[in-house]
Amino acid sequence: MSRFARSERQELADLLLAVGPDAATLDEGWTTRDLAAHLVLRERRPDAAAGILLPPVRRHTDRVQARLAAIPYQRLVELVRQPPWWSPVSNPLVHEQANLMEFFVHHEDVRRAGTGWQPRNLPAAQQAALWRRLPALARLALRRFPATVLVQAPEHGETSAGGTGDQLRLVGAPGELILFLFGRQRAARVQLDGPAALVERLRTARLGV
Repeated sequence: MSRFARSERQELADLLLAVGPDAATLDEGWTTRDLAAHLVLRERRPDAAAGILLPPVRRHTDRVQARLAAIPYQRLVELVRQPPWWSPVSNPLVHEQANLMEFFVHHEDVRRAGTGWQPRNLPAAQQAALWRRLPALARLALRRFPATVLVQAPEHGETSAGGTGDQLRLVGAPGELILFLFGRQRAARVQLDGPAALVERLRTARLGV
């Protein structure tokens, strides 16, 4: 398990306990209890996890998540903290690739839903690890966007995604760019330049995987 994925997991679990089961998150309509149940489902119920991405099985996913959310909250958070070794997304061979962005984003979902937050000063090596995942995320998140988006992270590099024609420039630290491309545009500290109508369209688009 990579140290960054592990630290994001442990810090998120600590925060979930600190704010309690009914705190808001950036995931629309989800409390911290719902978020914890989602993470447990993703790792421990592969039969239901498919519905996170596939609408035909989403009803089953929703039913399983509701049952998990009924687990006593402290126990639910402990399941988040201690991933099963056998899980397709948390075994030691895939943990870094499958979980670094997932737990970074959900950690910020809880942090930034509160008041008085500031971006964390992430280690340079963690920002670099997030940047390595960003080109693939950008291509997926922006696949239907009608203009070219040049995504730039100073000191890390740049990539482009989206359509053709007009061009936008999206600039920020790797972690902030990932939050933006995961659909947390309002909470991401980025700079976005380009034609005003396209800038507004991107800021309000339904992004994510």
